[in-house]
Amino acid sequence: MDWANLAFGYRKTDYNVRCYYRNGAWGEIETCSEETIPLHMAATCLHYGQEAFEGLKAYRCPDGKVRVFRSDENAARLQSTCRGIMMPELPTEMFNEMVDRVVRLNERWIPPYESGATLYIRPLLIGTGAQVGVHPAEEYLFLIFVTPVGPYFKGGFAGNPYVITRAYDRAAPLGTGIYKVGGNYAASLRANHEAHAKGYASEFYLDSKEKKYIDECGAANFFGIKNDTYITPKSTSILPSITNKSLMQVARDLGMKVEVRPIPEEELETFEEAGACGTAAVISPISCLDDPDTGKRYDFGSQPGPWSTRLFHALRGIQYGELEDRHGWTRVVIG
Repeated sequence: MDWANLAFGYRKTDYNVRCYYRNGAWGEIETCSEETIPLHMAATCLHYGQEAFEGLKAYRCPDGKVRVFRSDENAARLQSTCRGIMMPELPTEMFNEMVDRVVRLNERWIPPYESGATLYIRPLLIGTGAQVGVHPAEEYLFLIFVTPVGPYFKGGFAGNPYVITRAYDRAAPLGTGIYKVGGNYAASLRANHEAHAKGYASEFYLDSKEKKYIDECGAANFFGIKNDTYITPKSTSILPSITNKSLMQVARDLGMKVEVRPIPEEELETFEEAGACGTAAVISPISCLDDPDTGKRYDFGSQPGPWSTRLFHALRGIQYGELEDRHGWTRVVIG
């Protein structure tokens, strides 16, 4: 395996783990080597969007141990999504047990530390019960598969150009933007395709109500930095990123101020640094942000800024067990 040159994509591994919800209760955890799912053609996940997923990683660390990062937070976010789209909540203990089991079962697929690659963990919850008429299903499937991945953006931790889009809305202010459901990502596919065709790393959304405030960077949260302050948007349509939440705490630990508030577009020109953050990339520094409608370019520098660099290495150091985990964010799964 050429670990150092892995793309960010799906690669078959040995096992996945599954659990079914039937008759009002979750069943036993099962281990499976099959990649496909037997699914009724009237399943609610296909017709009414009863589908949610999460994303986290397992890290092979320099001390030989394998750690996962803040899986409790992924479980809590999935539970929030379940409440939002009427699916049964999976207990945190079961979620963590399944994460640990699938990582151990696929240990040989965990990339070595030196490669810069990781084992991506994808939990998925779908409504499997047959339903005609807009109602929640009575049966569900929760599964977790894993796949080794390289950096989300080519070049890894490096500046990327983004472009503002007003032609598309990512999510409604009181819709499903705060939940990690597939429909939010389907809504971004065309805008993302058009951004890539123009040479940008990703699209950049403003709020769907007024097109005045910063929303999200494609599928990631936004942050800006000025005057030693980490600033990130407050909105009812933004997915609460676990990476962003962690970066805010790391920023405080490093002596920065943190602000969570609406950010008008015109404030972009006052930021010294800007970036997108999420599980896949951790931090993707924004080199420039173009607004085609006004001809404005917000320039943040071709290289990652000093605060973004410190935040990136601090969080990555915790994930890999190289720095003190003072908040108890990691859990040793192997070793």
